[in-house]
Amino acid sequence: MTSDQGERNSLYGPLADVSGDAGYAEGHPPRVGFFTDTSVCIGCKACEVACKEWNGLPEPDADALLLTGMSYDNTGALGSNSWRHVAFVEQTLPAQGATALPGGTPDPSGLDSPLISEIADGGTTRWLMSSDVCKHCTHAGCLDVCPTGALVRTEFGTVIVQPDVCNGCAYCVSACPYGVIDRREGDGRAWKCTMCYDRLRGGLEPACSTACPTDSIQFGPLDELRAVAEGRLADLHAAGHSEARLYGADPADGVGGTGAFFLLLDEPEVYGLPPDPVVPTRDLASAWRWAGGAAAVLAAGVAVAFAGSPWSGKQS
Repeated sequence: MTSDQGERNSLYGPLADVSGDAGYAEGHPPRVGFFTDTSVCIGCKACEVACKEWNGLPEPDADALLLTGMSYDNTGALGSNSWRHVAFVEQTLPAQGATALPGGTPDPSGLDSPLISEIADGGTTRWLMSSDVCKHCTHAGCLDVCPTGALVRTEFGTVIVQPDVCNGCAYCVSACPYGVIDRREGDGRAWKCTMCYDRLRGGLEPACSTACPTDSIQFGPLDELRAVAEGRLADLHAAGHSEARLYGADPADGVGGTGAFFLLLDEPEVYGLPPDPVVPTRDLASAWRWAGGAAAVLAAGVAVAFAGSPWSGKQS
């Protein structure tokens, strides 16, 4: 990553200092994150393997790895034992929607991808692949609802679970708008990606980004990653690929922007991502204000009713 990329102003404005807000002193490390460029993901699952190996995640039963017949994906989704998940999406597109590669092969993505093939009617089939992970949200619902303090914000701006403090209540599971965090069967505690917190503290990159052979998963200071992503997006748009978009990079979205964001080549729903995620606790403060106001009105009504009662002036 070049210095001029890191110094570019983001289209989305400055990032929130989530670590400072969490109580870390001035001078804490910059907020770090992942930028996943799905346009160069080849579905090799090296990230999944590296994540499992480094974090010592339990292997699922053999029956759980059987292919469904609908996809080459054999892990299915993020979960307590799968902190990285590579989505495989096969699309069949008509010929009229395709552009041409220099060799003449239709390529609707315009990315010179080896995962494009012609089909009998002149259209194309393409694979969309994306390595999903915990988003480490700016406004993290899981962090807000945890009653034991098991979920904490680190000095790097990430969100982790402290398993020795987790009581298995699962409030965090329902509070995540992405369906990321999960309780482990037989254990009862919640688990998710830590962005390899132990490696970060040792000055190392997370295992998944280190293992990615195409640099689809990029790790670094979040403000620098946003500049890189916006440059990549601008290049794709200039090449005529208006369908390309960033997902999770905007601090004005329903979770305040994410620490793991994506360049997508189609709608978020195609990749199994919610189109408009909102942290469930976003309106909590206003809800309490309304509840307080309603209680005050009720109390005033009771007082007025009692004052006007024929019993109010009687002495015992």
